[in-house]
Amino acid sequence: GQKRSGMRKQVAALALLALAASSDAFSMGGLPLTTTVASRATAATPRRAGVSTWFSRREVATLRKAAPGLRMQATVQQTNVAMPALSSTMTEGKIVQWTKGVGDKVSAGDILMVVESDKADMDVESFEDGYLAAILVEDGDTAAVGATVAIIVSNEADIANVVLGGAPAAAAPAEAAPAAAAGGAALPDSATQVFMPALSSTMTEGKIVQWTKSEGDKISAGDILMVVESDKADMDVEAFEEGYLAKIMVEDGDSAAVGATVALMAATEADIPAVAAAAAFIGGAPAAVAAPASAPAPAAAPMGGAAPPATPRGAGERVVASPMAKSLAAERGISLSDVMGTGPAGRITASDVENFKAGAGGVKTEKKKDEGPKIDRTGGGVIPAGLVIASPEAKKAAKKNKIDIKSVVGTGNFGRITEADVLAAAGKTPAAPKKTFAAPTRDVPVLPDGPVKMSGMQSAVANNMMATMIAPSYRVARKIQTDKFDELYAALKPRGVTVSALLSRAVALAIEKHPIVNAHFDDKTKSIVYHSDINIANAVAIDGGLITPVIQNCNMKDIMTVSAEWKDLVGKAKSGKLTPAEFQSGTFAISNLGMFGVSQFGSLLPPGTGSILAIGGSTEVVKMKNGQPVAVKEMEVTITCDHRHIYGADAALFLKTLAEIME
Repeated sequence: GQKRSGMRKQVAALALLALAASSDAFSMGGLPLTTTVASRATAATPRRAGVSTWFSRREVATLRKAAPGLRMQATVQQTNVAMPALSSTMTEGKIVQWTKGVGDKVSAGDILMVVESDKADMDVESFEDGYLAAILVEDGDTAAVGATVAIIVSNEADIANVVLGGAPAAAAPAEAAPAAAAGGAALPDSATQVFMPALSSTMTEGKIVQWTKSEGDKISAGDILMVVESDKADMDVEAFEEGYLAKIMVEDGDSAAVGATVALMAATEADIPAVAAAAAFIGGAPAAVAAPASAPAPAAAPMGGAAPPATPRGAGERVVASPMAKSLAAERGISLSDVMGTGPAGRITASDVENFKAGAGGVKTEKKKDEGPKIDRTGGGVIPAGLVIASPEAKKAAKKNKIDIKSVVGTGNFGRITEADVLAAAGKTPAAPKKTFAAPTRDVPVLPDGPVKMSGMQSAVANNMMATMIAPSYRVARKIQTDKFDELYAALKPRGVTVSALLSRAVALAIEKHPIVNAHFDDKTKSIVYHSDINIANAVAIDGGLITPVIQNCNMKDIMTVSAEWKDLVGKAKSGKLTPAEFQSGTFAISNLGMFGVSQFGSLLPPGTGSILAIGGSTEVVKMKNGQPVAVKEMEVTITCDHRHIYGADAALFLKTLAEIME
């Protein structure tokens, strides 16, 4: 009997699905029936003033369990409009303006909305015909790439039946209103957040080199607002909106993660005080604990007066503090978890630590007798009690002097306990080191000592070098005679031609015959990606890092053009003025250390490329020719290749062609 009952339920469910496919409305006591019909993602080519990118999903309402009094409706086809990715680095977008309203008819190709990406404001077109049934993200609001921002239906009559998370669209605004009222009142309507932009595909944080505008200044769209040091170069960042710079939240010389708020803008000059005061609310929580309902609200602090109120921190919440605050807290033995932050989003500043008193900035738990001092050794939190980092000499000294090493405060790097720390705790003066060498008879240079924070470019180089470990690479080397090459260089040098330009041109011509070395392997699609353009990237060492300016379409240009472009690129690289297209578009890389007297070396394979050629210096050697010793000049080149798609024979044949061209 149970099996028959189960079969009847399955047959009934299939019947409901068949009925749902009909275009006629019917009433059977059920909620709207939904089943996914299709999903697709497409990307449009740029059109006129903007770029169109679309992600749509057609839905029909979901099958639910029957309940008394439920009404079954006709199936509703709806297309979810998602926030498009308008650039390779965009992670979220802000809707500047909806050009269509709810209920409007939409045709394929119509401009649906204007979106502010991480690059510019762009028009987004519709790929579908229908009616705009619901707008989920309003003008001025932000959504992540791929998030649904609106819904389109095929027929005007279906607007009222659109499903939003299982409920009709009409109910959505009323349900969302309390949430908006609870968390949306932090910033005034006249406030606009300025975010740290992503200036390259590998950038994760940026350092503000200089604010070109000051608080209170009038800002126009297109004005240079700040200069940011990315992981590649220093770049000017423009303002997308007009207004007034109300509050700078990340000062000159400080860093912020990509997407973090670095400043606030006000719509009018009169709004500046309110917007600046609201800076402490960024992060979603109010700046101070709310006063009891019966107590009168305190007067607002005047601009530039008292410090902003501290932001309460929930139990277990991550502690965010400035480097100076962390250093001061470690020096004074203060637990950062006990300090209330007055900086943006509750960030703890140095002044918060200086002004901290037990019981004033929060409840400070009494330290147990067997609990060691909590020292910030990680740069982002507090070392758990009981974990001790000490040198072997310190441990021996503690045992010898019967000192509990947990009670000793370390003064070494990252809070490490040294022998001197233990002896000081025991009340003994460390013995002065014995001089085992005579006084120097020359001026000894002062050498750097201790950890130094890497610049954005140095961090990017380090990350890229780690990424080189992913590809299975190998190296092939060959010696090339350079007598003819040297003669050509000597003839062209008076006209301004450089060795790098000549090498790039020779390599580009060799690539034409071996396009496989100009291709890269795409791990996601498991395919070989060929490039019709031959863009030669040459590694250049600059102050504080390494960058690879790119000579684009090198095989298509004469040597004088290549040389002129290379000189211009080197100048931009040294002044930090390269654009992303001028250092991120390389398809083949060259690293030349020959001018430093290096005879042979191998390079690591840059991410996103298939090959890199290492150039050694040219030296004079003796070779036998026709039975006679002859002096010739020779250099050794070494190519590093991705073995997933470039085989040893490919590399050998490429070097053979390069040698024939140069010789």
